Amino acid sequence: MKIPIDFSSSNTVGFCLLPSELIQHILLNLALPEVIGLRSLNKPISDLISDQFFVRDFNSKSKSTNWLFLYKKRWHRDAVLHGFSDQSDRWYKVEIADLLKPIICPGESVYFLTASGNFFLFSCNTVKEVIAVNLATKTVKRLPPSPLGPRGTSSWRRSGMKLVSGSNSFRFMFAELVNDHPNLFVYNSDTDTWTSLGGKQSIPAGNPIISDCIYLNVVNGAYGSIVMAVRLDSSDEPIVVQLRFDGGTDNGQQLTVGLSWGNVTDRLHVYGDGYMLVIKSNGVGDADIGARELNDIEIWGVGSSSRKWVYKSRVPSEIIGEIKKPYRVIMGCLEKKDRVIRAALLSNFEGLWDIIWLCYDIESSNWSWIPIPACKIKGLNMAGIAFSSGLTL
Repeated sequence: MKIPIDFSSSNTVGFCLLPSELIQHILLNLALPEVIGLRSLNKPISDLISDQFFVRDFNSKSKSTNWLFLYKKRWHRDAVLHGFSDQSDRWYKVEIADLLKPIICPGESVYFLTASGNFFLFSCNTVKEVIAVNLATKTVKRLPPSPLGPRGTSSWRRSGMKLVSGSNSFRFMFAELVNDHPNLFVYNSDTDTWTSLGGKQSIPAGNPIISDCIYLNVVNGAYGSIVMAVRLDSSDEPIVVQLRFDGGTDNGQQLTVGLSWGNVTDRLHVYGDGYMLVIKSNGVGDADIGARELNDIEIWGVGSSSRKWVYKSRVPSEIIGEIKKPYRVIMGCLEKKDRVIRAALLSNFEGLWDIIWLCYDIESSNWSWIPIPACKIKGLNMAGIAFSSGLTL
């Protein structure tokens, strides 16, 4: 049950006079950004939120919550992460301007790269640095340059990087071609250092690919991909897998990866965690407008014993009917957690953004659509989208 509470100053005294058991029940049913904001309400509420038993109970509930975060490129005026969870019915604003100001120069272009748990990574285009923000401790840290040197925002590919976090530390990984050979680069926050590993050749076709891997896409194309399979619990070299795609574009269709402009593409591929979303569109309205509309979405996955992308499922037509809208620009992100694949498509038409959140249960082969209220974000300067989970106090 969602409990709407107005925490304006006029209602603060009345709220604090409620029985402590009721206050705790209300707080446990709030989203994490609301609870963090209430720490400054007064000392009794702050003490309750800091209590180890409350923290335990809240974190137990919060760990099962999945979040989608958006960031808009106006940090010096409005450095806000917009977050929506699958257990809420509205958007939340996570203020980060005060955290970024001490280390970001005015006018710097800041992009949201990825997130995991309480850690959020941003890239600065001018100084070519990566910045880690810990929302729980409200601390900010510059990462040292990677072995490839300083990197601008255009160098980062969402499907080629992954952030894995613990309670107080994280590892940031990305894969790149170096001298035509896939390499893995890993930053460990515990040591504040980077390591690099060259991938070993793929095991012979027909042999099973190691399960429970993190998959990082190195090269993506219309007819295949090069992927690195990484084992977190092993010091072994990552495995390089070349995957053929038999469902490539036909009849001169245009393909883009990650982001597309509606008037130049028929198909968009979105990759993540060993899966690929194939989004097909057709033109609508006046050709000069360049608008398109979704007409089919498929999910493909890394084959367990083959060297090709394997077809898994298609979004049912009834869901397509609910989500299809005209767009000019569209981008996406994809994440697998446990047995569920989550995909977000962020599209823009006439300056207004629309978000689609789809879920695919691997075991039951069931699709679901999570309706998202309008985020009321305008303009073409969206600067990052990512899923996250495991946010805790």
